[in-house]
Amino acid sequence: MNTNLKFYLLTFAICILLFITILAPYIVPFDPYEQNLANTLQAPNTIHLLGTDKYGRDIFSRILIGAQTTIFSSLFLVIISSVFGSLIGVICGYFGKNLDNLLMRITDIFLAFPGIIFAIALVGILGGSIFNAILTLSLISWPKFALLARSQTLVLKNSLFIKASIINGSSDFKIIYKHILPNIFPILLTTATLNIGTMIMEIAGLSFLGLGAMPPSAEWGAMMSSGRIFLQIAPWMILAPAAAIFLTVLLFNLFADVLNEKLDPKQLS
Repeated sequence: MNTNLKFYLLTFAICILLFITILAPYIVPFDPYEQNLANTLQAPNTIHLLGTDKYGRDIFSRILIGAQTTIFSSLFLVIISSVFGSLIGVICGYFGKNLDNLLMRITDIFLAFPGIIFAIALVGILGGSIFNAILTLSLISWPKFALLARSQTLVLKNSLFIKASIINGSSDFKIIYKHILPNIFPILLTTATLNIGTMIMEIAGLSFLGLGAMPPSAEWGAMMSSGRIFLQIAPWMILAPAAAIFLTVLLFNLFADVLNEKLDPKQLS
């Protein structure tokens, strides 16, 4: 399939997903938090498309409303970590010397710990909540963007057009803003897009462990956690949110691959 066609189709699919997520509170067929014990553990049917949970809540409605927590938290997390990490990397790469040594040693400290283990430990100390999960994952996510932006900046800093700008009297801010950032933006954008799927899984993972979104929040990982003990008698409780995570992560990963191909055909994922 043509790259442009794939790009437009995947862009359209993501726009539809985000549109549905934004409108979720207005289009859910049932109140996702209202308990109805008369409908406990109903299998998928024409009324409850994905069945009900142990409290009789409609799982389809909870999947829709939970998309806001899972997807928007992941997008916010990626934006924060990518912007902060990229700025640190550009500053280190461009100015170098003592500032570079200081900030890179801080980056090395964060990279010295296994990311998800560090996140679990820190959230365990701070207490389980979606805010603490986002904060913790931000701390372990920004170094990859810092290293990437730094390496790209170091290459560009020695380019002839950068040296020409310096000779012409351009300020450091102007060089970074007009020459360095536009040139490294494509690879940073591709990396950030690919990171969305990773963040969705990690936020869901922390919630599954009871360290992220807390009950009765309809977050996908938390839904899987509450449904795991019913796997044998009501598998739809865990399979429905698991399928939502799988399909969403797959969609963002496919989009990242096509975006990478479109922005830089020489760097196929």
